[in-house]
This record gives sequence, structure tokens and C-alpha cells, in this order.
Amino acid sequence: MSKQNPNDGIVLGIHDRPGFGQWVGLSIQHLFAMFGSTVLVPLMVGLDPSIALFSSGVGTLMYILITRGKIPAYMGSSFSFITMMESLMKGAGYPAIAQGVVAVGVVYLVVALIVNFAGSAWIDRALPPVVVGPIVMVIGLSLATTAATDATMRTTASGASVYDIRYFAVAMITLALTIIYNMFLKRFISLLPILLGIVSGYIVAIFFGLVDFSTVAKAGWFSLPHFQVPFLTYHPQFYWGAILSMAPIAFVTMTEHMGHIMVLNKLTNQNFFKDPGLNHTLAGDGTASIIAGLVGGPAVTSYGENIGVIAMTKVQSVWVLGGAGFFAIVFAFIGKLSALIESIPGPVIGGISFLLFGVIASNGLRVLIDNRVDFNRKRNLMIASTILVIGIGGASLQFGGYTFSGLAVATVLGILLNFVLPAKAANEE
Repeated sequence: MSKQNPNDGIVLGIHDRPGFGQWVGLSIQHLFAMFGSTVLVPLMVGLDPSIALFSSGVGTLMYILITRGKIPAYMGSSFSFITMMESLMKGAGYPAIAQGVVAVGVVYLVVALIVNFAGSAWIDRALPPVVVGPIVMVIGLSLATTAATDATMRTTASGASVYDIRYFAVAMITLALTIIYNMFLKRFISLLPILLGIVSGYIVAIFFGLVDFSTVAKAGWFSLPHFQVPFLTYHPQFYWGAILSMAPIAFVTMTEHMGHIMVLNKLTNQNFFKDPGLNHTLAGDGTASIIAGLVGGPAVTSYGENIGVIAMTKVQSVWVLGGAGFFAIVFAFIGKLSALIESIPGPVIGGISFLLFGVIASNGLRVLIDNRVDFNRKRNLMIASTILVIGIGGASLQFGGYTFSGLAVATVLGILLNFVLPAKAANEE
């Protein structure tokens, strides 16, 4: 820690390498910051949490490599694709999800190539705040019924879903504890409300008799994650509905990605849009998602939780973020840990989801407020209203054997309306 600069308060700069003991502690700190959210996504979708850990770790290392070791960022499971992945899991299963995740990565690479030759100004034109804000709100609000189902409905041995008051009690206690942690904890531990909420809810669920430890007891300490590799674990075929439904959502996560880069620019006093360039940051994110799709994980994106750790500790070293990726890979091979994560009951996830999905929706509202979107203008009202109702209502488009989710339809319509509607209506001054 001797490299602290009294002028800017930085403890470790981007390229500074900490000592071994410091490296382990600081990297594990980042691992804990992202852990709760990264494993929550596969739990809700029905994927292997150990695969999500593995793919997030490998994705982070690839991102650092592609951005030439210049950007301290962590790649974790993205919440933006949950709705589509849950729908696909109930149908064609993971092979369809895999192609959707890979398609998301390919979209990133294509946009990165375009940005390399044409610049990035057109992205701001296609995705202004009046489009991005409602889409982010749809991502959160469209998951509300999933959270409510997890928090109230128990699946019986016959496969039927029945209401269970114990589930609702555990969900509410988990929600209350997570809110308390988020509001009243200080310093580093204040960055872990989701993880602490899951742990506390899990303990509460044990007292309510809702946890089955049989799988944990059977699991070995060392276990290979259940990799889903094409041609090895399944015979691939094209799932165009999955590809065309998930790919458009990539444009939403791109805006989150660029927002994170803006924050990192301020924290580090750098301009990552110029060096290494937006084309490299998008390529790194896209490559990470492609890797995740090929091994059985969800799509990944840069994580605000880890940016928060950087802001608080003033430790900006890419060596620390790379260390977090390394430890995530190691954790993925600890069988007992994977089984313990999988034993978390539905009401714990539901209680966390009440808050988490609401926060996602609130961030969409924040986009509109921060950018002072004027809803007295009919243009803005038409765009936002169309996105919200189609997206939240799940007005999917079906033709042939393909289905495009309400979120995908809402995203495309929002972009089209933004391009075709005039700045003012005919009867506006």
C-alpha cells in the first residue's frame, strides 16, 4: 500500500501490483462483492451456479487481456436476460439459451467493429435516455411475478404449486434483513447486502424446515462444474427464436456497460473511451459472453458492485480484479460450495428478488430523472408508454416456430419510434 498518492488519494493505481498477502485479501473482497448477484442469476434461471462463477472469472481475465490491462472491471452474470432465459429454459432448455448468449456476444463484437471504423456517436442517437430508461424499467418489472411466485408457492412431490405461508414469511424476513443491511451497514461490509441477505435468509429457512441438506452431504469437496459444451454434451441446432429474442437486449446492456466506463473514467482520471477505446471495451464484454455461452453460463456484463469497491478502497489495480477472476474459477470447482448454493430455497431468492428487481426498475426511472426527460412532450410520452406496456405485459411476437419476447419487441419498437417520431407533435408549440 506504499504507493498511495496524497494528491489524489489513490492507494494502488491501475498498473500497480500489490504484495501477495494484499493481493489475496483485496481480490477476495471483490469476489465477495460480486458473489451474491453472480450466483443469483443462474439460481433463478435454473443453470449451474458453479458454471456462472467459472465463466465470470474467465470472462474477467479475457476482458482485462482484450482491454490491454488498462481497465479495472469485473464481468458478472447479467440480470437483463433473466426473463428470456427463464422462458427458453422451460422450452428448448440450455442449448437455446447458449445460442442466445453467444448471439449477445456476437452483437457486442459487431458493434465494436462498427465503432472501430465509424465512432460511437450513433449509439447515443439510437439509445437516448427516453428509450433506455423505460427498457431498464421493463427488465425489472417484468420479473415481478417470478419473484412473487418464488416467495409464495411451494412445489409438491406431484409437481403441483401450492401456496405456503412459511415461504412468504421467510421471503419477508429475508427482504427486511437485506433492507436493514443496505441501510445501516458501513464501510466495506455495506457493499454486501445481497450476499448477507441470502446467508441470513438461508439460516431463517433452516429454522422453518425449508432446506434440504442431502445434496450437500453427497457432494464432494472437489467437483467439476456441469459444463455444457456443444458437440460434447448436446447436439447443437439453430434456435432462431432464442437468438433473435436475446440479441436485441444486448443494446440495453451496452448502455449499462458504457455507463460503467464513464464512472471508471471519473474514478481513475482516465478516458477509457479513447484508450484503449470503446471498441476494445465492447469486444472484451462480448468475448466474455461468448465464452459463457459455450461453457453453460449466463451472459455477463461489467458489475457496479465492483466499481463501488474501487470507489471506496481507492484500489484500482487490474491485478486485484484479475485476482478476483482467478478465485472465482477456483471456487467453481469446490463441489460442497456449489451444492450449498443450489440448496438455497425459493423464498430466500424471492425475498431478495423483491428488492433486486425493484432496484433495477428504479434505475430505469433514475435514467429518466437524471436526464430530465420531459413528459410534457408527446414524443417522449409515446415512446415510453409503448415500451412499458408492451414490455411489462409480455406482448410477444410469434410466427412460425419462433417467439420474440415482449422485452425484445418493446426494445425494437422503442428504437424505431425514437428514429421516426418528430421532435414535436403538430399541436405542440
